[in-house]
Amino acid sequence: MVGSSFSKRQLLQLLSTDDIEGIHNDSLTVLEKVGVMIKNNLALHLLKDSGCDVDFDKKMAHIPSDLVKDCLRKVPSILRLNSRDGKHELIVGKNNTIFDPGSSAVYFNDHETGEIRQPLSKDLVELVKLVDALKYIQAQSTAMVPSEVPEEIGDLYRLYLVLKNSTKPIITGAFTKQGLIDMKRLLEVVAGGEDKLAKKPMAIFDACPSSPLMWSDTTCQNLIDCAKFNIPAEIIPAPQMGATSPITLAGTLVQFNAEFLSGMVISQITKPGAPVIYGGSPTTFDMRYLSSRLGSIENIMVACGASQVAKYYGLPTHAYLGLSDSKMIDAQSGFESGLGIILGALAGINVVSGPGMLIFENCQSLEKLVIDNEICGMALRLVDGITANGDTLALDVISKVGPGGHYLAEKHTLKWLEKEQLIPSDVIDRSTLEASKKQESKDMITRAREIVNRILKEHAPEPLPNDVENNLSEVLREIMNRYNIKSVPIL
Repeated sequence: MVGSSFSKRQLLQLLSTDDIEGIHNDSLTVLEKVGVMIKNNLALHLLKDSGCDVDFDKKMAHIPSDLVKDCLRKVPSILRLNSRDGKHELIVGKNNTIFDPGSSAVYFNDHETGEIRQPLSKDLVELVKLVDALKYIQAQSTAMVPSEVPEEIGDLYRLYLVLKNSTKPIITGAFTKQGLIDMKRLLEVVAGGEDKLAKKPMAIFDACPSSPLMWSDTTCQNLIDCAKFNIPAEIIPAPQMGATSPITLAGTLVQFNAEFLSGMVISQITKPGAPVIYGGSPTTFDMRYLSSRLGSIENIMVACGASQVAKYYGLPTHAYLGLSDSKMIDAQSGFESGLGIILGALAGINVVSGPGMLIFENCQSLEKLVIDNEICGMALRLVDGITANGDTLALDVISKVGPGGHYLAEKHTLKWLEKEQLIPSDVIDRSTLEASKKQESKDMITRAREIVNRILKEHAPEPLPNDVENNLSEVLREIMNRYNIKSVPIL
């Protein structure tokens, strides 16, 4: 699978070491003195047994610094995410960058009509098939919530559709306590059992605290269960600067970090060494429109700054970037997404979720996903850097061609063309003006739509083995029977 692995390169730095240590120390003070509200009794008992000051009536826990530091030492610095077919592995850690569409959108930009509407199951299947074919979107996500599916199985049904239609690893999340247990069962069917899934995880589960400084009962239980079953958990604080976190970027990073650390502690006291990713979806609260701006430069800066803090701890990183607040594919969606993707890659963020998304992380667009795929490819090429060695410095071929010559027929050019130059798809127009005049000129959205239609028509994802697909469907039917659900759109 395509990915970047650049452990020696210089990363984008927005914080000094002193800045990071200040954020770290102030976060420890927040956890110990201010505390965290935790609405899950099991988590409160675990924290109490681990030496925390816990008020069960107020659901408050004060976490001592020594416990935080001890837990940080136990978190793995790298995790390996496996493809469904077992043929590929993504390394989540170091300075690798992996792109996936964001998750749980409640709107879909219909590529046939242009209408923004509630998503259907068939829309999610199309997105999954598209991602399966896109070179630089290396992981799937449970990207939309199909509106015609009963709420009781809304989370796991998305996972079922992804598992049926792509081999790529998955970023997902549960909506209920039971949802995570049921989703684990689906993954076990495909992996070949609980032990095999624990050894070779195929999915990362999101767990989002509620800013400021609070964990819901459901999300906290999801985090505990992920640790218990060795399922990688992405802890994703989502503070709104000026609304649910301080207006200052540094203050938001202190609270952001405290929220992550509280979840990390819960995970590690459940099972030391449980895989955890330092995630994040910070937003800027727009005081004019009372909206959350995810495409803002401040959001990108906080996400990159949080990644620096995570790397200070030696932890894998995640951020929601590559998305746009725009309601359509336009110049705004291009520059907001481009900034997030490029800067996220330069910061060495390991999992970048969001390509393809519009409207404040709420809408998926297939055309935008195709366009963003090109930006992701450029970002990976950028961080790959410039190779300077005896062959690439090209002194021999420069001497051979000499003044006034050309390099078109040289073996050196053929050898290095695809290694040195990223060749984009037809969504990028690099034809001459004369060539453009001779053929019908098309804008980028039209070109992207044509690529979407071609992939959906021609690309056939690798199917599940028949016995595995049958077993997967049988588990889904069993779960549906529990909720007295008679049918779903695709089974």
